[in-house]
Amino acid sequence: MSLSVSSKKLFGTDGIRGITNEWFTPEQVTRLALAIGSFFEEGSKLLVGRDSRAGNSFIVKSVMSALLSAGIKVYYAGLVPTPALQYYVKHHDFDGGIMVTASHNPSEYSGIKVIVNDGIELPREAEREIEEIYWKRRFRRTSWSALGRDVKSVNDVNEFYIMGVLKLLDIEKIRRQRLKVVIDPANNVGALTTPKLLRAIGVKVTVINGDLSHLPDRQPEPVPENLVEAAAVVKALRADIGIAHDGDADRAIFIDDKGRVIPGDRTAVLLCRHIVENRGERKPGRVVTAVSSSTLVEEILSKYNIEVVWTRVGSIDISRTMTSLGAIAGFEENGGFMYPKHQYVRDGAMTLGLMLELLSTEKRRLSDLYDELPRRYIIKTKVPIKNRGDAVKVVEELKVQYRAERVIDVDGIKVIGKDYWFLVRPSGTEPVMRIFVESGSEESTKKIYNDIVSTIKDLLG
Repeated sequence: MSLSVSSKKLFGTDGIRGITNEWFTPEQVTRLALAIGSFFEEGSKLLVGRDSRAGNSFIVKSVMSALLSAGIKVYYAGLVPTPALQYYVKHHDFDGGIMVTASHNPSEYSGIKVIVNDGIELPREAEREIEEIYWKRRFRRTSWSALGRDVKSVNDVNEFYIMGVLKLLDIEKIRRQRLKVVIDPANNVGALTTPKLLRAIGVKVTVINGDLSHLPDRQPEPVPENLVEAAAVVKALRADIGIAHDGDADRAIFIDDKGRVIPGDRTAVLLCRHIVENRGERKPGRVVTAVSSSTLVEEILSKYNIEVVWTRVGSIDISRTMTSLGAIAGFEENGGFMYPKHQYVRDGAMTLGLMLELLSTEKRRLSDLYDELPRRYIIKTKVPIKNRGDAVKVVEELKVQYRAERVIDVDGIKVIGKDYWFLVRPSGTEPVMRIFVESGSEESTKKIYNDIVSTIKDLLG
């Protein structure tokens, strides 16, 4: 069970998640979907999709049954990536959507993401409203006489999404480079869209882990330890680039031609530069990212007079900040990149398209672009905690210790010093505290990390 569902708070950083058939049972899912259906007005049109995780075939049926009971008009998209569902909702006459997925969580998890009519996940205040309906059981039940509607199938979601990405890219420029790309969609729904997108462009594609299996050959999170095979294939085939998705394909982590897995905030900086320099999109002069991203983004984008706005960790917070302030892009360090000209949400296929456009425009290798970025040493880890109160103690103590430095406390504590930064924050999906430390030298990074760990031990034992 995730940290969020063990208390009165159901929604975590992005949606509701739990272990399939332990917490995420048909009974629990039905109650959740009744609360969601009761939040939307009676007669609202919702588009429902899912990924291929174990149990999602029964979970999605529980969701749709409960929505019908609440008087919702239900449309079913089947197996689709989350950004494809979001794009379709945004461009068609839907009041919202529900995606049954646990994104990057381990294979035993499932989850629910709730989308409103602009294609973005619910605002935080709407999440709290659904939680109140859930706990107080204020479910709406429509009259029996209005229950004659069947679930209607929508079969063109993936194709519509692919066309939406293609129309924003310089396809001919990419095609002329005759690029070779390795794709690892983690045996999930990205396998239905990303290879088709690349073949439409004319790119030579090799797919690994491309079956729709609920028992994947690799864990869904696209982190280096899960991408050893993909990196080896990129090198063996002498491919120009590799890309790995998470379970619902809203993230894109890149592997360069040398087989190196590149952190998401590094590729995001390159893509932001591409948007400004090569695509000529300089206004509004702002990029939005979470506090978990490297301060490298400020260092590089300041040269273009691009402001960096720091938010809480979570794609919803980034998306909603972009819609309110305006931005040329938004991103997370985990590979979630948002290009507002397409849509204000993470989109793995759009991110790949922009990267291929960058390589084709500058006619350079990703390894060369990566090597030109300033060298930084980073430690990312997590420590278990019993409750969020423990995390609060640590954050408050670190605020005192580092009060002379620049402090950003929108989510845990981010301290920015001379040639270093660190972040300590409680996870929104697991009972852990996440620690990020980065500096210009390996020695400095280790020292700062050890100081933080020493503080945690002193406070929590």
